[in-house]
Amino acid sequence: MSTQPLLQRTAQKRIALNVRVEPKVFFANERTFLSWLHFTVVLGGLAVGLLNFGDKVGKISAAMFSVIALGIMMYALFVYHWRASAIRKRGTGPYDDRLGPTLLCIALFIAIITNFILRFTES
Repeated sequence: MSTQPLLQRTAQKRIALNVRVEPKVFFANERTFLSWLHFTVVLGGLAVGLLNFGDKVGKISAAMFSVIALGIMMYALFVYHWRASAIRKRGTGPYDDRLGPTLLCIALFIAIITNFILRFTES
């Protein structure tokens, strides 16, 4: 008879559990990617409207909004593929995105402030 308790764990003993990734995790990643793309399409539509019906300041703003929209599209694609590979490999860690929304707000703020400055210094 052993004097050790039955449920005592030792340092050499490792328990391997099979981690199951549910399909809703993949769909959530895809839904987030499509949400980002929806926003970039709306921003691109705004840029096209400014480009067609705007003056010189409108064309500068359209160029800035187009560059921001393309940058966000590429960033969203990168994050989507990174998350998909991490989910496939069953990686641990946070999958939240703190950098993207912050950069988006800063870039849009700069573009809008530039638009206002150009608009008021024009006249």
